[in-house]
Amino acid sequence: MRFSVLTQAMIAVVGAATLASAAASAAEVNVYSARKEALIKPLLDQFSAETGIEVRLLTGGGDALLARLQNEGENTPADLFLTVDAGNLHRAAEAGVFQPITSTELLSQVPDYLHGADASWIGLSLRARPIYYAIDRVDPSELSGYADLADPKWDNKICIRSSDNIYNQSLTAALIEHWGEEQTETWATGLVSNLAKPPVGGDRDQIAAVAAGVCDLAVANTYYFGLMQTSDDDAQREAAEKVKIFWPDQDGNGTHVNVSGIGITKHAKNRDAAQQLIAFLLSPAAQEWYAATNNEYPAVEGVEWSERLQSWGTFKMDNISMEYLGKNNAEAVRLMNRAGWR
Repeated sequence: MRFSVLTQAMIAVVGAATLASAAASAAEVNVYSARKEALIKPLLDQFSAETGIEVRLLTGGGDALLARLQNEGENTPADLFLTVDAGNLHRAAEAGVFQPITSTELLSQVPDYLHGADASWIGLSLRARPIYYAIDRVDPSELSGYADLADPKWDNKICIRSSDNIYNQSLTAALIEHWGEEQTETWATGLVSNLAKPPVGGDRDQIAAVAAGVCDLAVANTYYFGLMQTSDDDAQREAAEKVKIFWPDQDGNGTHVNVSGIGITKHAKNRDAAQQLIAFLLSPAAQEWYAATNNEYPAVEGVEWSERLQSWGTFKMDNISMEYLGKNNAEAVRLMNRAGWR
């Protein structure tokens, strides 16, 4: 059977379109995420709707996912690993599960201090770790910074979670970089002597303890405070109403912040799609959605904060390189143990 030139051209066009469509439908990217599904999947679904790239998501604990990546080696399906806290990101980089992010366009969107060494990962959002105080019992003029937590005047008045917690380890690691090991250990020893209760429970438990009168000051990540303010639990909301945020060290290094970040895995099979997804997660719309949903601060400068973040006030952030939070982690843990912080 013979076809006219026009018919042959039409067949060629249809065939090309079919191949392109098949290629688009076959495009995928696989994500291992330590963030809960509800806090990331809506963004991934939007990315798929806009690009046609299917996102396969596996969520779990950060340590478990890192171990899985290591065990899978070159056979891993994961193209991206997303986890929270600079200490965890540093650990993943040290384990060799990342490859460098080579796109200067991507890297330029986020300040350098939110990059992993050799561009092994990039920050997506920030969480601050300030001091919370009882509105009816503490005059904020009595506070200035994290050093206050070791002042004897706060004897039996401080609540904080355990030294096993990576957030406290990263805070201590940052202080080691700023103050040195000796001063930081003296601080940690003073902090422990001021504890109103054993350092058990999560961040919300520490804030609730301030509200209940167990202690006057607590240290916790801001997004937990936001979750309490918007909780369906009346007790959580009522507790949040009894405390306020104090932003430490505004005349010095600034309030400690940490990061959630993402990196391309060493054995990624869909590297281009992985970079497209990172670019999407750094877009203003995605950054604004995440801030509004999880009460974390955008990693991209110039993105407007949500109304809730704005209600807590502006503050100076400590812009220490996130790398130090990982590099100093081991010494921070040893120091906290010597100080009796359990």
